[in-house]
Amino acid sequence: MAKTKLARRTKIRKGIRGKLSGSTSRPRLSVFRSNKDIYAQIIDDSNGVTICAASSRDKELASSKDTKVVMAAVVGKKLAEKAVAAGITAVVFDRGGYLYHGRVKSLAEGAREGGLQF
Repeated sequence: MAKTKLARRTKIRKGIRGKLSGSTSRPRLSVFRSNKDIYAQIIDDSNGVTICAASSRDKELASSKDTKVVMAAVVGKKLAEKAVAAGITAVVFDRGGYLYHGRVKSLAEGAREGGLQF
């Protein structure tokens, strides 16, 4: 049994990454959540390339005084805009060992509203 939250999340994350991977036709949308911010990137694992990324620390988003859940939705929409501009419409969602709840769920729903399918 994992002794810390980080060890538990790492174990879950490795299980998730063992089952899914991003391809050129359907890249992986990876999420990282810190205490204050949220980061998301779309990765092509077959070429080892990050196609596009967005975070709550981006200049146009950092000045906002919204709650973290609202900011996550905005980051999801922003990432979806960048992905659609790059010609990506379908992705595989990698929640990174976090529960599909709260900020992670909000980011996913924002990305769906922005035009991504997963």
